[in-house]
Parts: sequence; structure tokens; C-alpha cells
Amino acid sequence: MTALLLDGARVSYGHAEILAGIDLSAEPGEVVALLGPSGSGKTTLLFAVAGFVPLSTGRIAVAGRDVSGPGVHEPPERRDVAFVFQSYALWPHLDALETVAFPLRAAGRDPDAAREEAGRLLRAVGMAGLEGRRPAEMSGGQQQRVGLARALARHAAVYLFDEPTAHLDAATRRAVQAEVAARRADTGAAAVYATHDADEALAVAGRVALIRDGRLVQVGSPAEAYEQPVDRWAAELTGPVSVLEIEVRGGIAVVGSEPSTLAEPFPDDGHHVVAVRPDWAHLGGPLTAVAVESWFRGPHTDVRLDTPGGAIVVRSPGRVMLRPGERVNWTLRRVWPLEA
Repeated sequence: MTALLLDGARVSYGHAEILAGIDLSAEPGEVVALLGPSGSGKTTLLFAVAGFVPLSTGRIAVAGRDVSGPGVHEPPERRDVAFVFQSYALWPHLDALETVAFPLRAAGRDPDAAREEAGRLLRAVGMAGLEGRRPAEMSGGQQQRVGLARALARHAAVYLFDEPTAHLDAATRRAVQAEVAARRADTGAAAVYATHDADEALAVAGRVALIRDGRLVQVGSPAEAYEQPVDRWAAELTGPVSVLEIEVRGGIAVVGSEPSTLAEPFPDDGHHVVAVRPDWAHLGGPLTAVAVESWFRGPHTDVRLDTPGGAIVVRSPGRVMLRPGERVNWTLRRVWPLEA
């Protein structure tokens, strides 16, 4: 049984269309990342699933049961979903432990067992030792962790995450992502994870849905979203990318007048505008370019080159020292065609 189904889901405010006929599903145990910039409709989609926003047309089903649609609008408390709000939405009179224990007690758990499980969840999201704090005594990041732990305490069919790690440091973010994965594996729940961070979306999801102006632009695996973007916007949204103009001749990429053999087949010969990820090219090889600038990032260095086909960023392991204006050799190994 599909955990979540959106079938032609549309939300309008007056003449403004916020969601334009969204078709999307999530299977039990699956995480779908909803990736898009601010204002793209991510939060509205989550609110529609949760029941905070009514549909104009279309329907939404949770665990096989229609909760929104023609003649149907189940209130949020009757939908089998758990929500992590971007704005935290914590109760001011409850400390962290009681906040997280509340949904467990509401589900019939013994109070002592509920508090024990709440303590474990708080430790998992980096709140050990802060169980007695109320929202006014917490930072924004700490409040966000409590809100996440409260949602994870529910055994829902679908978890909805609205930018759940936006205010967390890198180490806590990884811990939170691990806890989300563990809870999903334990319960078989599905999750929709809204974010504007491509790295996070590609890391946590089984599928990625790119959303722009209330419309889904592309839905696929993380590898498909990164390696096969449908257009330039999708390519730029899903990670660092350069756009080059090249000629393709029988598997050979010609940049300016210089050829480089592609490692993967290219469908058509001729002139193409292509996307190139930093790891699809490397220094050394048959092509020539001029170094513009470089950024040492610890495990690798990103180097921007000026080529006859346009500017490109090439990623090399370790530290690379190049002077601006220095002529260098490089190799183009893989490209992906972009729609005109």
C-alpha cells in the first residue's frame, strides 16, 4: 500500500496558483526529498499533506485513505502524519523531555516508558543534558532539535520535514539524518523531506523531486537528479556545475579546436550546450586552458579554468597551487546535454 499519494494536487489563493497539479507518491520506508528554492511551494505541499491547507482540486491519500479531495478534508489530528515545523512550534510551558514524551503518552505509552524513550530521542539529536529546558531557554537550533525529536516520537505512516536541519551544525546534522533513517527503518514509515540544500537532499533520499514555481520539474533517484538534470536550472539546483559549448564527433568532445575522448557514450554528434560537474573533468591531458582562481577545500581543490567553450570548475584531490593566468592542461571525461 502506498504510504502517500498526491494526485493532481492543486492549491490556489485567489488567482495565485501555489501548487499546480502535483503528482507525487512515497512508498512505505521511502524518503522523498523535495528540493527547491525559497518560494517554490515546498512548505505549501507539506501543509496540504498535513491538512493545514485545503486543496483547490486533486486529492491526497495517506496509507491508502483519502484525506483531501472532492468532499473530503480530514483535520490534521486525524491524518496519520508527523510534522517537523521550520518554525519549531513548541509548547512554551513544557520542557524538552515532556514535549517529546507528549505524543508517546497520547498514544497510550506508560508515562515512565514515554519519558525514557523521549530521553533517548533527545540524546540522539544532540540534546543530552538539556532535557529540562523550556523553549525560552533554548537557542533556535536546540528548539529545532526538540521539534524533530517530538515528531520522531510519533509512529506515523508519513513524516513531513520542513527544512529540519537548517540551523544545525554539521555534526548534529549528520546525527539527525541518521536518527531519521533509523526511525524510518524501524517503523516502515515514509518521509517527505523539504530542503533547499542539494547535498542534504541527495544524501537522505531514495528519490528527489525538484520543485519550481509550484510545479515538479524532475523526479528521480539522487543519481539521476545529479547526473541527468533535465535543464540548466535543475543542474544548478542539484550541485556545482559548469556549462560549456562543445562539438561532439564520434565520442570525442572538441573544446575550441582541441579534442578529448569522453569516457561515456554521447547520443548525438554536433554542437551541444552541456553540463559538466567538477568531478567530470581533471587537470592534465590534451586540452588547454587558463587558470582563473582556485579554492582549497581540504580533501580537494576546485580550480576555475577559462576555456574556449566557457568557464569550467575542475576538481582535483589534495592541494593544487596555480597562479591566475597560468596555462594548464586538462581533460574532459563526461558531459550531460542540456535542453536549449
